[in-house]
Amino acid sequence: QVQLVESGGGLVQAGGSLRLSCAASGRTFGSFYMAWFRQAPGKEREFVAAIPSSGENTEYEDSVKGRFTIFRDNAGNTVYLQMNSLKPEDTAVYYCAAGGWGRREYQYDYWGQGTQVTVSS
Repeated sequence: QVQLVESGGGLVQAGGSLRLSCAASGRTFGSFYMAWFRQAPGKEREFVAAIPSSGENTEYEDSVKGRFTIFRDNAGNTVYLQMNSLKPEDTAVYYCAAGGWGRREYQYDYWGQGTQVTVSS
């Protein structure tokens, strides 16, 4: 079993930055593929970014490429999402996920409770 706890969300103006953190406990963190998803009001949850256990070959949803960076600290059992140049359309609840590989929700076995990110115009 893996427990995931996100933090770092908040209210920020357009153009600003936030760093989300996801602390993992339980089974060996370093063996998991980690990802961030988000869900905006009235919309389905969507893939944002993912990172394999090695930390290399990260993947991003097209709308966040060049603005968001996913990275991990295996020793500290934490994965991060650095979000720069934020836009109002980035407003959503952001979820951390652990498990397999891919961009689909069903490919991940463990989920955090989510952290709210609100970007004002």
